Amino acid sequence: MDIPQSHPRHESLKWRHLLVEGLKEGYVADAGLIAHGRGEAFDYLIGEKTLEQAYCAEKAAVALMLLSEKPVLSVNGNTAALIPKEMVTLAGSVDAKIEVNLFYRTPKRERLIEGVLKRNGAKEVFGVGKKASARIPGLESERSRVDPLGMLVSDVVLVPLEDGDRVEALVSMGKKVVSVDLNPLSRTSLKATVSIVDNVVRAVPNMIRLAEEMKSMGEKDLIGVYGRFDNKKNLEETLRIMRQGLI
Repeated sequence: MDIPQSHPRHESLKWRHLLVEGLKEGYVADAGLIAHGRGEAFDYLIGEKTLEQAYCAEKAAVALMLLSEKPVLSVNGNTAALIPKEMVTLAGSVDAKIEVNLFYRTPKRERLIEGVLKRNGAKEVFGVGKKASARIPGLESERSRVDPLGMLVSDVVLVPLEDGDRVEALVSMGKKVVSVDLNPLSRTSLKATVSIVDNVVRAVPNMIRLAEEMKSMGEKDLIGVYGRFDNKKNLEETLRIMRQGLI
């Protein structure tokens, strides 16, 4: 689909088209289109831009991932359709593994997403097929299936476009979770360690740039960046801005 650059919704239509193509190819779930539309509604309320609060959360998230020993970036169908190259780049920037995790899990979707990630530079993709042989305790959906060499032993997990039940279960396991969710009232945002209220197509590129800038920082400085971040206060301020957007 050729979308004119002059179209006022050019970027938004481009993202929708990427999801539709992913649906046709078989790795985006039908429900993923609904989830994206819901997210767009919240994006309107923040002016379709990265708020200062989101940028602070992104910076704290990068500091946390750089401090971690075993970070993992979780990828679902929507993420694979929208920002596969960026997820691979971020993984390299923070020395993280990439793992496929799906609510509507099928072997075909797993393989297709693995293929998308590898075409975009991933050397290894965890959580595909028999690799997803472990389970997250207390979670009954297919999202509970994880890689014993990946998410199961991780200390920090980035979960963009996520279901809140897995975030809650991962936190209960003692892991720190970074979420990217445009809804600050979702269980994902409320339960995550660092909640980024931003569109994933902006958030991940921001984190890539931040990671390149922050790589040279010492451990003490990174701890300071993360330690100064107040997730609850950040979410409250974001909600205040959204209320203003409604007015």
